[in-house]
Amino acid sequence: MQVVVEAIQADITQLPLDAIVNAANESLSGGGGVDGAIHRAAGPGLAAECATLPWVRPYVRCPTGEAVITGGHALPARHVIHTVGPVWYGGAKGEPALLGACYRNSLALARQHGLASIAFPSISCGVFGYPLDQAAAIAIEAVHELTLDPGPVARVIFCCYNDKALRVYRTILAG
Repeated sequence: MQVVVEAIQADITQLPLDAIVNAANESLSGGGGVDGAIHRAAGPGLAAECATLPWVRPYVRCPTGEAVITGGHALPARHVIHTVGPVWYGGAKGEPALLGACYRNSLALARQHGLASIAFPSISCGVFGYPLDQAAAIAIEAVHELTLDPGPVARVIFCCYNDKALRVYRTILAG
């Protein structure tokens, strides 16, 4: 099966897919950027469900690089896959491996749950400061790994927040 991989400019909270990915914080408590937008659009049920997930250690429900899945609540997407990207410190503190793990672990959850369509924001590119071009290359590489054995995943969207991000993703995808 051929996996459709595309970059679009859209509001990720409005996509009627099997899952959207949330660039979350480790406590899964909602925050700014895409995390805050997803929590607001999903309604209070999402925060309530996140609060039921176990603590891995104090104040951490989802460690950096890992992913967890919840329902979509009031979103058009059926599920939200929460992943925590790394803060950018210049690339020498394992940031590329952690960011790649965000995408691979999110895709693994999509496969485990039989999901056919998933959209990703630009994880770690907001307040976490990851350079967009480097983050997009890592994201696209992780998705290309998926295409070797996609399971039920048939469509992957990189949901870009502005024209610049869209150009970066489309340029790398055109390769």
